[in-house]
This record gives sequence, C-alpha cells and structure tokens, in this order.
Amino acid sequence: MKMGKSWYTIDNIDEVDSPSLVVYPARIKNNIEILIDGIDDIDRLRPHIKTHKSSEVIRMMLDAGITKFKCATIAEAEVLGAEGAPDVLMAYQPVGPNGERMGRLMTQFPNTMFACLIDNISTANDLSGIFIRHGLKLRLFIDVNVGMNRTGILPNDAVLLFDQCQTLPGIQIVGLHGYDGHLRDTDLQVRKAKCDESFKLVTDLQQAIKTKFNTELIIVAGGTPTYSIHKNRLHVECSPGTFIYWDKGYSDILKEQQYLYAALVITRVVSKPAEDIICVDLGHKSIASENPLSSRVFFLNAPNVTPIGHSEEHLVLKVDGDEKFKIGDVLYGVPFHICPTVALHQRPAVVKDGVVKTYWNTVSRSRMITV
Repeated sequence: MKMGKSWYTIDNIDEVDSPSLVVYPARIKNNIEILIDGIDDIDRLRPHIKTHKSSEVIRMMLDAGITKFKCATIAEAEVLGAEGAPDVLMAYQPVGPNGERMGRLMTQFPNTMFACLIDNISTANDLSGIFIRHGLKLRLFIDVNVGMNRTGILPNDAVLLFDQCQTLPGIQIVGLHGYDGHLRDTDLQVRKAKCDESFKLVTDLQQAIKTKFNTELIIVAGGTPTYSIHKNRLHVECSPGTFIYWDKGYSDILKEQQYLYAALVITRVVSKPAEDIICVDLGHKSIASENPLSSRVFFLNAPNVTPIGHSEEHLVLKVDGDEKFKIGDVLYGVPFHICPTVALHQRPAVVKDGVVKTYWNTVSRSRMITV
C-alpha cells in the first residue's frame, strides 16, 4: 500500500532555494480559526504581528473579523496602518526619534487608532510636546511590571504616573498593559496560579485608578504562554502572537494549545564530512540561534539527527546509524523560536496544495519603511 505524502512536502522543491522559510496559508487560516473559536468575543483579541511581520497575514486576520492588533516597532505599526487595521497598540515605549515617527505615523494613517506604552513621566512629557506640535493626542497604555523585570513601572508607582499624566494635553492614558512572558511552566495549573498572582497587580491598579480618578482603564494582558488563562477573563484583551505559525518551543511547553505548524525552514545537505556527519546550509543567518544548540530546529523528516555544530552558514548534524543521506537531500525543519527566524527571511515561499508558486514579503522586517 502506497503511503500518502507528508503535509509539509513540496512537490516542486527543486525550484525552491535553500535555506528558505516556507509558509502554508491553509494551516495559517486554521490557526486563526482555532484562536477565534477559543474565545467568547473576537473583540477581545489583539494578536501581536511580531511573529509574521506580513501584510498577507494581516489581511487574513482582518478578513476573519479581527480588528485590534499589537506590534513592537514603528515599521510593524506602519504595515498595519497601510492594511487599514482599525486599532493598533505598539507595545513599546517610543524614545528618541521614535516619538516623532509616531506623530508622522498617525498623520499618515488617520483612519487607524494608534496607541503605545509609557512607564515614566519624563517620556510622557516628551511625547506630549511632540503631539501638541502635531495637533494630535496620543493614546497611551501604562506598561506595568508584573514580574518579568524587562520593562514597565512597578504597580505601586503607577497611580502617581497616571495622576501626573492628567496635566499633559498631548497624551491620554486609556489602558494598562501587563506582559507576563516569563511564565512558561509546562504544567497549566502552575502557570495559571502564577499568572493569577501577577494579574492581580494589574486589576488592583485598575481599581485604584477607578476609585481615585473615576476612570476605568482597558487591560491588555499576556502573550502566547498565558493566553490559555487570560482568554477566560471577561473584558481583558489578549495578545498571542506565535499561534499564527506555531513553533517547536511552544509546542513542547504549551500542551493545551493545539495550533498547527504553519511555517518551516527548508535546508539541504551540502556536505558529508564524515561517515556519520552531515552538514546542511542552515546557519545562524537562517534560524534563530539564541537557544542551546539542541533547541534551535527539529527536522520533521529527520527526527533522529543531532546538532553538534553551528556557524554562520552551516549546521552540522550527527546522523543515526540507520539513516542515509546524500548531497542535496532536503530537510524540513520546525524552528524552536519562529519569531526571530522569520525576521531572517525576506521572502517566504508560499506553499499551496504542495506547490510553491509565489512568495510573500516580510515587509516589517525592515526597521523603517516610509515613516
């Protein structure tokens, strides 16, 4: 009996250069549907586009009814504006020239409602001055440090920051942002307990501001690891990002989330320097390499090879004795961390019905587009 081909197999693979990022739109669409079906109200979804950085994927989400988005750079915000996204939160605090760029962005895309983060009064003053000059008012979310210790203001200091910002005419505080990306426990109940504890810091702050200023702020919370928890909190906006392509790292950790791999890297065997060693053309420049060597890529059609060396253009693999490879063989790899992997590839190949006929552009891979 003839076995059917694997879902990831590309029939015209000889026409696709390596190393390359390849994407599967049917599986992307499936992941969007899983996301929407898993929450009570689509209006509570604010997916992060840092994973895909793609106009085509933004359009797929808009077509599915998603209207709110999150991003990390001015370039990503510009792509969202160009695609007509109604509501965009740049989850970053603009400092230096990025404040002025935010002003130009809002002027260029007046039909998109933009916002960004703030965690100190000095930057708030700067932004207020910039937006007064532009004749605009910038919507801001206070970035609350809920334990990750990367960005944000401590909750005990946030009420004072809110109060100080009330006198600044160029800005308006509309929400609170709490990112708990440090919570990645495999056990969902352990992750939930820690998430609940950190989230209470945000709700206590929300209540304190409501009591003192009669203002109820929006809450945007979490990323992919805690989406399983935050999606059950009414009136909280959720911001998963990795779900769109999925990756091996989160697949191993977040067992309750059943998204599909929708983006792979393809690589070819370029050398066989020893009997039990092969070398493929998947170097640091083609796959996210911040993880340990054993946790950078998993090959769907070669699950037993073991990475033993990695450099700019090469990945060296120890081969199981029963596996045979020849020069030119193609390996299909699932990145452990898809987000920075995507940023290494300008033109993902698009696989439809097992064939690559077109390419997308990772447009917001650029730090600056026009603004």
